[in-house]
Amino acid sequence: MKRYTIYITIVLLFFASAIGAKDYYITDFGVNTEGITLCTRSIQRAIDAVNERGGGRLVFPAGRYQTGTVYVKSNVTLHLEAGAVIYGSMNPFDYVKGGYTGWSALIFAYKQDNIGITGTGTINGRGFEMANNMMSFIHYGIIKDAMKYDRPDERPHNIYFRECNNVTITDIMLRDPVGWNQTYDQCKNVYVDNIKVEANAYWNNDGIDIVDCDGVVIKNSWFDAADDVICFKSHDANSICQNVVVDNCVGRSGANGLKFGTVSRGGFRNFKVTNVTIYDTYRSAITFAAVDGALIENIEVDGLKSINSGNVIYLRIGDRWSQGKRPSMKNIRISNVYAEVPDFKPDAGYNYEGPVEDLPRNISPASISGMPGNPIQDITLKNVTIVYPGGGDPFYAKRGHTPADLDAIPELLDAYPEFSYWKELPAWGFYIRHVEGITFDNVVLTAKVPAYRPAIVMDDVKKGDFKKTIINEPNNKGKQEIIVYKSSDIIQ
Repeated sequence: MKRYTIYITIVLLFFASAIGAKDYYITDFGVNTEGITLCTRSIQRAIDAVNERGGGRLVFPAGRYQTGTVYVKSNVTLHLEAGAVIYGSMNPFDYVKGGYTGWSALIFAYKQDNIGITGTGTINGRGFEMANNMMSFIHYGIIKDAMKYDRPDERPHNIYFRECNNVTITDIMLRDPVGWNQTYDQCKNVYVDNIKVEANAYWNNDGIDIVDCDGVVIKNSWFDAADDVICFKSHDANSICQNVVVDNCVGRSGANGLKFGTVSRGGFRNFKVTNVTIYDTYRSAITFAAVDGALIENIEVDGLKSINSGNVIYLRIGDRWSQGKRPSMKNIRISNVYAEVPDFKPDAGYNYEGPVEDLPRNISPASISGMPGNPIQDITLKNVTIVYPGGGDPFYAKRGHTPADLDAIPELLDAYPEFSYWKELPAWGFYIRHVEGITFDNVVLTAKVPAYRPAIVMDDVKKGDFKKTIINEPNNKGKQEIIVYKSSDIIQ
């Protein structure tokens, strides 16, 4: 594999060739379309029958179908025609908690092959109504809320596929999960194309979660999520999420746009992300976090537009749940980025906003931060333009750049990996610490109004090339915009 190019070969087995795409209509199995009758048993029997006959498409014509948990079987595709809506039951006891995964879901699949959900219909978890029903049962003492803050940990996902091979999800609308929206866990060959996601009904409604999968394509899709938009996780210290393509996707979030972790136990390797737009997003457009022992390597992001997002780039090594495993992050390429950071809460007015952070804190810079003795390695930012509001009030919140000020910045290695946990940082553009090998190639940082902090602060950085960095700040004549501390081999 060449150093600067990620080659990803993903073999996708489309169902039309694998199983002949024979169609079976759900209405032929006695399932009505009025959306009032609970049809769980009938839908499951139809899935089983298609599977027993060698596979095919189980077609849902226009209509409303109410169900609790169902299981997709090998060689079966659920095909939702235009106007077809699968509604999740609003009774928490109609959902099964999978003993194998510990989660509950509307649509499950365990260790199945050649499965999918296609068509232009909708899956609607009715998350807000179901969550409120769950909370009522909690307050009556019928359901225990282990988390004890109105986010019960058994809220069903819309889709949860575990250890499945050759998964196709195309064209559908996924709406209003109670918990996470769709999770593909330890699957091989996952193809997601042209889907629409409205996952903003309740807390922790991610757009899509990919956990320790090998061979994934996510493209041409749109996400509106209360939590992270496209989230890659690694739950197993002995597994890795790898060989992934993300292309031509748009998302907004009450949390992060493109995120690695949490959890990040195994790692993330060989990713290529192109042509992604993130907007009205509370946290970072890009978050790569190795805080639970993960390896993160060979990641390329080429083409990012981030408008009205609270932060742009956050790369972080930490030691939260590493259990002695040494985390690492290396060979990261981020190019062709245009971003604007506002001076107000970017997700204000959405159903579920990101939490109000502990204050004081002025606008945070992008940050790249490793661990003492364990630096982030080999980072290139090329053709990156970030427009900041500038300003900041040192009398409200201040972090200086004297040696004493910089030494006082806590490492927070065991903290949850979010940029805001540091509160105030000493730069308005980039804060870079514990890094070895970093290049800024045509990086343009603009402050709209004068800022009290310098543009870039680096601490414990080795081998840095910043000569192709442009800093635009009004009235900054004579101001030192780049602070170098405890660093070596820095070119400016």
